[in-house]
Amino acid sequence: MLMAKRESMTQESQFDARLDLVPMNPGVYLMKDTSGSVIYVGKALHLKNRLRNYFTLNPKGNAKVLAMISHITDFSYIVCENELEALLLECNLIKEYRPHYNILLRDDKEYPYLRITLDEEYPRVLKSFRVGLDIKKGARYYGPYLSNNLKKALETLETIFPMKTCNRLLPRDIGKQRPCLRYFIGKCTGPCKGDVCADEYRKGIMDICLFLEGRYDGLVKELDNQMKKAATDYDYEKAALYRDRLMSLKQIMVKQTVSTSTKGDLDVIGIEGNGNEVCIQKLEIRQGRIIGNATFFAHEEDAQDEILETILLQHYIEAPLIPPEILLPIQFENMVTFREAIINLRKGNVELRVPQRGYGKELLFLANNNAKQSLRRHTLLVGNSKIATGETLDKLSVIVFGETGRLKRIEAFDISNHGQDDISASMVVFIDGKPHKSSYRLFKIKQQEYQDDYSAMRQAITRRLKRIGEEGFGENPDLIFVDGGKGHITVAKESLEETGNVIALLGMVKDNRHRTRGLLFPDGRMIDLSPDIETTGLEREEKLGLLRLISAIQDEAHRFAFQFTKKLSKKRNMKFTLEGIEGIGPARRKELLTTFSSLRAIEQASLEDIMNVKGITKAVAEAVFNHFHKEGNTD
Repeated sequence: MLMAKRESMTQESQFDARLDLVPMNPGVYLMKDTSGSVIYVGKALHLKNRLRNYFTLNPKGNAKVLAMISHITDFSYIVCENELEALLLECNLIKEYRPHYNILLRDDKEYPYLRITLDEEYPRVLKSFRVGLDIKKGARYYGPYLSNNLKKALETLETIFPMKTCNRLLPRDIGKQRPCLRYFIGKCTGPCKGDVCADEYRKGIMDICLFLEGRYDGLVKELDNQMKKAATDYDYEKAALYRDRLMSLKQIMVKQTVSTSTKGDLDVIGIEGNGNEVCIQKLEIRQGRIIGNATFFAHEEDAQDEILETILLQHYIEAPLIPPEILLPIQFENMVTFREAIINLRKGNVELRVPQRGYGKELLFLANNNAKQSLRRHTLLVGNSKIATGETLDKLSVIVFGETGRLKRIEAFDISNHGQDDISASMVVFIDGKPHKSSYRLFKIKQQEYQDDYSAMRQAITRRLKRIGEEGFGENPDLIFVDGGKGHITVAKESLEETGNVIALLGMVKDNRHRTRGLLFPDGRMIDLSPDIETTGLEREEKLGLLRLISAIQDEAHRFAFQFTKKLSKKRNMKFTLEGIEGIGPARRKELLTTFSSLRAIEQASLEDIMNVKGITKAVAEAVFNHFHKEGNTD
């Protein structure tokens, strides 16, 4: 290992990296700051070339990379035999040092793990908020799960398997107390009595591992044999217990079955970003069934391929089971090396592919949609606790009011349209930093001669301001957000002045990648919230908290407005489609939709069904039927 230090005799002295001493070998490098803390770990096929990119007069990179470079005062490197060894070492060092500028799996109390302490003589099944060092001694971690999903998983395990749920530590506490009620009702084997050997108890825990890994067939056979043996021995009470467990397991198997052309094992990776954060969703499919999922988050400051590669390797290096096939949403540069690393971890072959059609494409769509929903939920939570949310609101309050007030009710407006048709505006409400959905309101914008978002914004805000205090519209907001730049905030300001309301106003500005970038004041001032741009005096974590809150508000306003526009468009298209059929006017259109509820239902209806609709004659029914069944029709 070689060390290179920055000279500190004068402020003008340059960082003498001594790259002439750095080899061209593959390896891992560790960047450090003035305190000696590791702030970044990276890998390279050629160490000297990679380090030369950092230690040059005009280094290139995004804001995050440039910020990291500005803090480097020291570095070290470790030479490796090949790129694969460097990749695995990089992952281990990232987990050890948790560097500030690396992509990390973030600990999140909303997404805990299920921990099985196989490193203990009498293993326990526990909830854990992070993967611990005991994994190196044999403990297994499943997840991370959504908290509610983990709760359901534990309840399911207790239904199927006799398991210890008390906090007695065995063998230390054997014989110290009487068995609890769970033992007497058959929910626990009672190892605390001292007559259940460790090997027998451990076998039951391994069955739980098999269940969590989707290995159901052996469990079904074993439970069936135990049930039949108990019945043969005339122990009908025990036979009934095994029967109930077997039925519970089979019900779960039916619920988890998905339609695939293979009964093998695979993982499906979905990815979704909102401009500031990215969610990775892993669906676990075992023997043709979705048996679980894992959810991860990272800040979207890097390319998706780098995020995908780093997060997946961090996950699989400690995963209890790696399947022989992994479906990915995108190709990435180091895919070959990454596959070699996964093969090394699995000790067996692994196929990585990006499906383009068929069942793989359908599963990928499902994973991406799950990632989208998880990211939306995660963003709307704003923080991991009331304290985190409160701190972010306090910081935003200082930005808006100085030290004189605190935000409680925030309203945000967005415009959505399909050209000049179906123009709508949304008003979403956040109270104490959380969405208050019962207060959301939608405005159908009165017909305009041409598309004009500014006019639509003015109309929506004016209509809302005139109804302050009315039932269903609520009290005066402390702050109004508008989605847009200078033009949008100008018309919002004019609406406030025309209605005589004094309310704080801010614009939510996005960059050219459609990511929330900053806050715009009516006087033209802007606060840039990019985490690695030092423009406002805010700490990086404070900026990230503000970005999450503002992104949540902005995305929710957009989603709600778009949802309404889509509904209006669908309704208009249904009207035009039906009323374009000879003999169908508003009254008959209404009767058809009341009877069949949708165009698809009308299309699938028989001629006799259509004739039975009130007010529909045979001739009109034939016209409707022929419209949807004419040759070449693609409606």
